[in-house]
Amino acid sequence: MATRTFAYARVSTSDQTTTNQLREIEAAGFHVEPRRAVVETVSGSTSALERPGFAKLVDRLESGDVLVVTKLDRLGRNAMDVRATVERLAAEGVKVYCLALGGMDLASPAGKMTMGVINAVAEFERDLIIERTQAGLVRAKAEGKTLGRPLSLTAETRQEIARRLGEGASVASLAREFETSRQTVMRVRDGAAA
Repeated sequence: MATRTFAYARVSTSDQTTTNQLREIEAAGFHVEPRRAVVETVSGSTSALERPGFAKLVDRLESGDVLVVTKLDRLGRNAMDVRATVERLAAEGVKVYCLALGGMDLASPAGKMTMGVINAVAEFERDLIIERTQAGLVRAKAEGKTLGRPLSLTAETRQEIARRLGEGASVASLAREFETSRQTVMRVRDGAAA
């Protein structure tokens, strides 16, 4: 059975075109029949299998097939999504080529190594973001800044609601009277900050 070659091209907005991606794939020496070129307009922040065109393409792929993309972001919204997509396709016997990485098969030993480096960098970036966020929170607290959503009720109002609840007023009636949510009144009732 002859190897079937598929191409997947994606753009984010309708004013963009996939033509250049398909030309780049052809120029790299991959012959893709028009019926095997899947193109779609969908945000890059959408995971690969939530993209309708890509999901249908994955259903069509069989062992021995080849999938060609121009860039890694065509295979997922982030490095972890790309890795999951490549691993799933490799498990089904599909070779995945990415032109931006020199046209290598991402399921080959060299491709796996490259994916490992990409995943390590992505994890490093995620850890840096977490570290910077935590450092910013510590600094803000040290500067005396109040974190989180501001309280919706003053201390006096919370005391009044608590007193009225103790007298038997209903949560719903107090929420209407003080123009707040029932959840806020229930937090006062339960002793949590409102």
